[in-house]
Amino acid sequence: MDSGPRPRYLPGKVLVALLSAVVLATVGYYWKIQDDFADDLTRANVIDGEQVEKPPDGAVDILMVGMDSRIDAQGNPLSKEQLAALNAGVADGQVNTDTLILIRIPNDGSPATGISIPRDSYVDIPGFGKHKINSAYARAKNDAYAGLKEKGVSGRDLELQTNQAGARELIKTISTLTGATIDHYAEVNLLGFYDITNAIGGVEVCLNKAVKDSFSGANFPAGVQTIAGAPALAFVRQRHGLPNGDLDRIVRQQTFMSAMAKKVFSQDVIAPGSSTLPKLQEAIAKSVVLDQDWDVMKFAQQMIGVTGGKIQFKTIPTGRPDLPTPDDGQAIQIDPDEVRAFVQHLLNPNAPTSTAPTGSSSEPGSTEADSTKPTVNVLNGSGRTGLAADVAKVLTGKGFTEGATGNAANRAKTVVRFATGQQAQGQMVADALGGDYAVEKDSALGKGKVTVILGKDYEETNGLTGAPLLDLGAPAKAQEQPAGPACIN
Repeated sequence: MDSGPRPRYLPGKVLVALLSAVVLATVGYYWKIQDDFADDLTRANVIDGEQVEKPPDGAVDILMVGMDSRIDAQGNPLSKEQLAALNAGVADGQVNTDTLILIRIPNDGSPATGISIPRDSYVDIPGFGKHKINSAYARAKNDAYAGLKEKGVSGRDLELQTNQAGARELIKTISTLTGATIDHYAEVNLLGFYDITNAIGGVEVCLNKAVKDSFSGANFPAGVQTIAGAPALAFVRQRHGLPNGDLDRIVRQQTFMSAMAKKVFSQDVIAPGSSTLPKLQEAIAKSVVLDQDWDVMKFAQQMIGVTGGKIQFKTIPTGRPDLPTPDDGQAIQIDPDEVRAFVQHLLNPNAPTSTAPTGSSSEPGSTEADSTKPTVNVLNGSGRTGLAADVAKVLTGKGFTEGATGNAANRAKTVVRFATGQQAQGQMVADALGGDYAVEKDSALGKGKVTVILGKDYEETNGLTGAPLLDLGAPAKAQEQPAGPACIN
């Protein structure tokens, strides 16, 4: 959270990068992206040719970034008309990366994994100290500005080269935090989100309650509705007034992605002669930045080749959401060792969990006990009678030891809490539940114990199916999905 209100014109926290990647994949697979279209994409030299050791399975790690910049992919300022349509206001000199998702695409056809990193995560930014992670790009961009200007670089070239410096710093920051090697980079701005959602005619979402937020411009009734353009931007921007702030916003972003994927795969969008495809290509070309060596067609084939075309979304473990900081107001607390262990467990599920990350000090209890199934307490905060007992039974059937069951205060979101040094056990339980639930440390828990607090978002089918949030399957499969979207905050 921030230390105080932010002006309404500060732009969005949007899942534009992954959204555009899905469009690239679908257009590429079904319509065989032509060379002239690929040539229209903006490229940036942000990935070093000499990479460190890669996973033995040949998996590819992609950093997807949603930008709040008021500059297009070619380095040109957005027009007054475009800014007005985006409800973005005038440029204020700030360029923040408000959506960060690390995607691993396996080489063996197994499901892909998407890891969301909250924008306010308080982390070490190499060369700049500890700050919110969404400022890494801007700090390096601003740092490079003076030196490039002294060399005579100006205008569009100055914008593009400082952006490149920002992207390189962001990649370095994410790699340091997660231990992952970034192979490819995709960056999309506000205009891209606006144009892409308009091009497909909007998507259907559902809200539990009516919302009105002056910061983001969100103003929606409860229930099912179709949104595009500026309203869609407001939908994925909002965090003020939501029960879980930035974490609820991430759920909105991921939910929007799911709805968008279904819409893109509908026959109306991909049918021969569709008027939508040229609009999608135009939107992507003017708003997407890719690293210099990314083969778009190969990526499209990889995405479709993934088992069932599915991506499982997770969010890194976080601590207190109101951590006081010297220079950044309130931020989200992050334990780097826990984040690295969490990410490595997701990206390399068969790797040993007993070894501490390189350069880190393992907490007590972070040994072979981490791979042992814990005792699980289940508390019911969903408001549904008997749910704790039902979930405890499911977990017991999966080999966990049943702990205490009972009720908790009503809450919107399900959370899994683990003992100090035993993040892997918490993630093990979260995986067994099947949903994209927050995994948090609880220092009050004893060794070998995990507590699940069920929220209103818990679906009983999760513990049985582990259904993914985003499905990139064939068009016929998309039509088989339930007619209505699940309601969220």
